[in-house]
Amino acid sequence: MKQDSGVNAYSSREVVGLLPAGGQGKRIAPLPCSKELFPVGFRPTDDGQSLRPKAVCHYLLEKMRCAGVRKTYIILREGKWDIPTFLGDGSFFDMHFAYLMVNRPFGTPYTADQAYPFIQDAVVAFGFPDIIFQPDDAFVQLLNRQAATGADIVLGVFPAYSPEIMDMVDIDRDGRVLSMIKKPERTPLRYAWIFAVWTPMFTRYQHEFLQKRSIPDLAARTEPQEELTMGHVLQAAIRDGMHTRAVIFPDHSYLDIGTPDNLVKAVQGNAPQLNLPDV
Repeated sequence: MKQDSGVNAYSSREVVGLLPAGGQGKRIAPLPCSKELFPVGFRPTDDGQSLRPKAVCHYLLEKMRCAGVRKTYIILREGKWDIPTFLGDGSFFDMHFAYLMVNRPFGTPYTADQAYPFIQDAVVAFGFPDIIFQPDDAFVQLLNRQAATGADIVLGVFPAYSPEIMDMVDIDRDGRVLSMIKKPERTPLRYAWIFAVWTPMFTRYQHEFLQKRSIPDLAARTEPQEELTMGHVLQAAIRDGMHTRAVIFPDHSYLDIGTPDNLVKAVQGNAPQLNLPDV
């Protein structure tokens, strides 16, 4: 169900969407398009008489819009011009899209931080545009939890099907996140974070965290810079005592199409909540 405004009952602050789309999709390359636009399933036309391909990022944008998000920043890398060409100004989703550019090849946090001047006073709904998950009201639940608890970060967590490649979270009985363990070889933890909502407190924390890191001059580099992930920053924020909560989706699932095996599953209609119409 759509909300009328990005300023809603969850918070007195505006809620904005943030999509990092600067990745190169090397694990599933070569592709005929940016991976965020890869067709996964179909959507009915407005008249309901036929079907059209549905880009994978469409699923995430629908969930943001369900939570009342009207303004979304999409961060691109040079050459990924097919994304704004396809998504346009956002009117198809009853949203407003703004596109920002990133030229730092060191990971998603740097990509997300490009929006800092525009989102520093907002509540942020963050998701990866190549991951499909359910339910439709997932962001609604996170925003409600943030409003109820005053948390700085709220993570949407799911049972992990491959803990060794995920950021696993330790959660107490009250839903407070105690720690995050990145890609453990073995762990008793069950849940991995997939998407998030955060307040200006974390936006500023991430900005300052990145400013403190030494970034070598690209022309002088002789070795590749270690790629930083969102998990690195979240892990540090939790360790530094930032109030972090989780909403657990124990009966739902997710699928990251960024690996060859998962892309096959998605194309074959095995991704969560595709609900493909009969053709």
